[in-house]
Amino acid sequence: MKAKQIRFFSQDENSETKQSKKKTEAKPTPATGYISTAGKVVFPNKTIDQLGFDPQDSWFKVGTQEGKRKIKSLFLVPGASGQEEAFELEKAAKSYSISLPYILQKGGIDYSSSKHTFTVKPFDYDGDVQGYELKLASDTPKAAYTGKPRGRKRATEAAE
Repeated sequence: MKAKQIRFFSQDENSETKQSKKKTEAKPTPATGYISTAGKVVFPNKTIDQLGFDPQDSWFKVGTQEGKRKIKSLFLVPGASGQEEAFELEKAAKSYSISLPYILQKGGIDYSSSKHTFTVKPFDYDGDVQGYELKLASDTPKAAYTGKPRGRKRATEAAE
């Protein structure tokens, strides 16, 4: 009878070592925030730390993409306290916020009945200034399509 080829394990293989451990790089979590039911754009303290700006003296110019009716992204660009377009970052209990109820309402965001979240991505504004893009996402599901089905009726009419 032929001996089977068997691979036996060693004691080292049964212990957790640096060689057997796979290195998993922790992906940086994206900076996030939400829109409160009062129409405030809220940044949790964790997000403020990730973005690395001083919340004590922060003023931002708030804008959206030109030519769009509905707001899909808000853009924050650092400003100064004397500027007319600058909004102040206000301190709350565990977060900082910018109050924008009328701007959000005009932009088609129904913040009072559904929760809206956003992810923050830095971008370069005019080459030397770092701004932040707040990409909005709603937690409410999209309404079902209620229009007429197209194509089927025409195909059956053509067959007759």
